Amino acid sequence: MNGTPNTAGTGLAARIADHARRTPDAAALLDAHGTLTYAQLARHVAATASGLRAAGMSAGDTVMFAVRPGRDALVLGLAVMTVGAAVVVADPGAGAELDAARGRLVTERLAAPRWLAAESWLCALAARTTGRTLLRRLGLNLPAFADPTLRLLHTGPRLPGLPPDAIPAATLAHTPADTASAPAGDPDRPALVVFTSGTTARPRAVVHSQATLLAGADLLGESLGLTAAPAPVVVHSEQLMIAFAFLAAGATWSTAPLPVRPKRFLRDLRRRGATHTFATPASLARLLDAGHLPHTLGTVLLGAAPVPPPILRRLREALPSARVAVIYGATEMLPIAVTGGEEKLHHAPHGDLAGHPLPGVTARLNDEGELLLRGAHLAIGYLGDGPIDELNTGDRARIDAEGRIVLLGRTKDMLIRGSFNLYPGLYEPAIAALPGIAEAVIVGVPDPHTADEAVVLAVCPDGSLPEAELLRSLQRRLPRTIDHAALPDRIHCLPAIPRRGRTEKPDRGRLRELVMKEAP
Repeated sequence: MNGTPNTAGTGLAARIADHARRTPDAAALLDAHGTLTYAQLARHVAATASGLRAAGMSAGDTVMFAVRPGRDALVLGLAVMTVGAAVVVADPGAGAELDAARGRLVTERLAAPRWLAAESWLCALAARTTGRTLLRRLGLNLPAFADPTLRLLHTGPRLPGLPPDAIPAATLAHTPADTASAPAGDPDRPALVVFTSGTTARPRAVVHSQATLLAGADLLGESLGLTAAPAPVVVHSEQLMIAFAFLAAGATWSTAPLPVRPKRFLRDLRRRGATHTFATPASLARLLDAGHLPHTLGTVLLGAAPVPPPILRRLREALPSARVAVIYGATEMLPIAVTGGEEKLHHAPHGDLAGHPLPGVTARLNDEGELLLRGAHLAIGYLGDGPIDELNTGDRARIDAEGRIVLLGRTKDMLIRGSFNLYPGLYEPAIAALPGIAEAVIVGVPDPHTADEAVVLAVCPDGSLPEAELLRSLQRRLPRTIDHAALPDRIHCLPAIPRRGRTEKPDRGRLRELVMKEAP
């Protein structure tokens, strides 16, 4: 292929091609294999898209996608979207029943999948009885591997057990092709389907277009000042959605391989000169436990779960000069608001501050106090439920006098105590800010004798106080910290709060089971 492809249209691949024309030698990606420039990335995406068309992929196709974030996932995913097909993110760890329910939803509401993109080691194991047994032991399951109607696109080396007609993605990325006249994918067509977290029998599939993905990436990049940065920007993360925002701004994505291992993550931060990183609160705590964050790190992004004040204080001590930006968003709409760590810390006793809605985001509250949102980057719909005109976040909130969003907890987490509706998220930040506490979570335990719920406070100590002294301190301080009607019936000290999913949010269901076992 001669030169950089002239990809028309609006989308992430087109934006990357624009960067390739302006700064062809700038680093787009850093990983264990080295550096991929913007010119190389644009050529790989264009060539792969051309190869996919030649292999029979067309606009409107559905591709089940089981490739971990990294170089291969980026190139193949962007190429699929360039063709106009939809990437359906498959989770091998979802379990057989939930995976089957998701598959039925995709088939009924989008299109029966024609393609499977997966890592070759998964496919090779799934092809053998002993391999399938091993996958089950690892908690991995993806029945699509056994579906003979799906054409396989695989990353990694060809291994025994792969179908004879399986297509290696690497050969597509390096095949010369004339893409100058190739049609670009419709930016408003379904491009990415992501299932929301949870284990309910009725999964929700969020559908984004190239246009909504790019709008969200641009909004996050603008809120972080990426395009106006005076020096090269390098973000180290395993999160593909975060990578999209940095690549859309012409920055560099330093890929963190999955599973994330804290010491390796810290080593790569230093070696690659990362200026930015993204972490969940739980993963940041593990990084701080594992070693020192490099002082070249100028910005730390946090999100995907509530950030306890002790985590922000630890980060401030570790990197006093770094900017801390806490991102509030949803699968359907990322980002919604961004607030600074210090601002969030100072606000902790008065709710969970999310910050001002970003430009173009309109926020309002319904009669129940639930936060409703609109914006150009709102997903185009849910499979099975039609388009989304306004996002019902499920977050109870208030809008303060400065126009900032203050989160008061999830509506579904509400507890009932007589005539009082208790929203845990309203009180947990204030409790977590008390001395001696690393994290605080409130759950309700059904009372067998009444229609009420016993209110149980679970705290994870930070180690600065003996447990007995901490409990006495809580008994004294809680009545001055939270409403009398929200005072817990019991307090449990736990070594760690159970978590769920890749975002590692507190697992309230599991926590409820734990405290019920310890009930007097």
